[in-house]
Amino acid sequence: MAYEKIWSENPKLNKTEQKKLVKDGLKIFEDIPYYAENGFSSIPKEEWDSFKWAGLYLQRPKEDGYFMMRINVPSGILNYEQVKTLAGICKDYGRSVFDITTRQAIQFHWLTIEEIPDIFERLSAVGLSSAGACGDITRNIMGNPLAGIDPNELFDTSGIVKEVYEFFQHNEDFSNLPRKYKLSISTNVKNSAHAEINCVAFTPATKIINGEKVAGFHLKVGGGLSARPHLAKPLDLFIEPHQVKEVAVAITTIFRDFGYREKRHLARLKFLMADWGPEKFKDKVLEYTGTLPNKGEDALTGWNAGYFYGVHPQKQDGLSYIGFNVPVGRLDADEVLEIAEISKKYGDGEIRTCNSQNLIIPNIPHENVDELLKEDVFKRISIEPRSFIAYSVSCTGTEYCNLALVETKKRMHRLAESLDEQIALDVPVRIHMVGCPNSCGQRQIADIGLQGVLMRTKDKKMVEAFEIYVGGTLNEGGKFNEKLKGKFDTNQLDEVLFNLISYFKETKLPSETFFDYVNRTGLEQLQIQLDEISGRLTEQVS
Repeated sequence: MAYEKIWSENPKLNKTEQKKLVKDGLKIFEDIPYYAENGFSSIPKEEWDSFKWAGLYLQRPKEDGYFMMRINVPSGILNYEQVKTLAGICKDYGRSVFDITTRQAIQFHWLTIEEIPDIFERLSAVGLSSAGACGDITRNIMGNPLAGIDPNELFDTSGIVKEVYEFFQHNEDFSNLPRKYKLSISTNVKNSAHAEINCVAFTPATKIINGEKVAGFHLKVGGGLSARPHLAKPLDLFIEPHQVKEVAVAITTIFRDFGYREKRHLARLKFLMADWGPEKFKDKVLEYTGTLPNKGEDALTGWNAGYFYGVHPQKQDGLSYIGFNVPVGRLDADEVLEIAEISKKYGDGEIRTCNSQNLIIPNIPHENVDELLKEDVFKRISIEPRSFIAYSVSCTGTEYCNLALVETKKRMHRLAESLDEQIALDVPVRIHMVGCPNSCGQRQIADIGLQGVLMRTKDKKMVEAFEIYVGGTLNEGGKFNEKLKGKFDTNQLDEVLFNLISYFKETKLPSETFFDYVNRTGLEQLQIQLDEISGRLTEQVS
């Protein structure tokens, strides 16, 4: 059904909003066949950003005409044919670079406009799509990567995620939102879908209704990262499984019609929530849905940060799921093809992606586990990775991204390997590296967040550098990490991190996590230590 753009007469709309009034972002799908036939030079520059609605960004440098494509993977669940298709596209067109993102999606690079129609056909044939993977629209819906097999879920959410995802796919009633819009739906009690950093999150809960205990959801609204991060706030509502789509549509309608469209850096749903507050936002939701019950009992019991390493029993008798480390989320196409065949040989061919940039192979009969793990590919993609590489996350960085200020993916990999060679700890330390403030690598929720910047040297040259943040978590409602003073040249970063983490090792309590350590000691002691490290490095240089 058509809707009224009630914001259309606002004289202060930004240029992107003015353009979207004339042409909906999803219309780019109608234009792509012409551009593919006539080549990259036929695409007007003013249309470059429109490709986001098709899940496409021009990679760095834009003028070269190569695209990054992001493919939606709702809840991270892929069947055998889908995995094979993705690997084939990657090998044929993407120079074999296969990246798992922090929203469970898959990213390819090096695609040309001429190849896009064939890629779309291949994706469609197996039920996959890149529509809305980027742009001012509903992005890939995050969920529990163990949905349906998880002993730690209240119930299977995969069908709910599928229903909501398919409703928003190619839906022009909701393809002109003020900014990107991120949903998560999960009943994993360890908060595997990172509820607090999503625009809207449905989280596990129970409530006594008519004398019976009902499993459903609580609701958090207004989370998001980037340069002005916000933690999602709970609304006093309980939502039964059959009501999720209705509530999701209501909130999306509110964002569409009342969200801010004047300044793009202030247009995310988190800013509307910050201004309205939970009570006003709840009242507005109820205007669309009618009466909903108040909150019940929260079923969340902690935060696993999206990590599932090792062999674990499923809900289903006789079956296991196996969690593997994919170093900084990067595979090559041949590895993916091999993993697909292994998954089919020993199980049912399914693979699941995690927001920790890792993967899970589910539905493996217990008797097949040992043989599966002997396969050569699992020497690099391990169920028992070394500590630092196991808990390292990285965005794309300047290798492909136009927004990034520094190289990240390969650097984070090297840094983690270096730390693993030098330091052994009794607890993991989660390190996230990002190339710019947009924080696709979710720097704010890391134990140690490394944010790329440009720094002017004494001789007035600009060099790549990093700022250091410490103490992030999404446990117990979440807390973003805090900045330590100082910027560190990339050539110094390995030594700085080695010394800082060595100090943590020397002064921590047994089994004390990095987050608990920061809370106990405060930032001051780490800042003093960092200043001393910086001073020593300065003396060495001079």
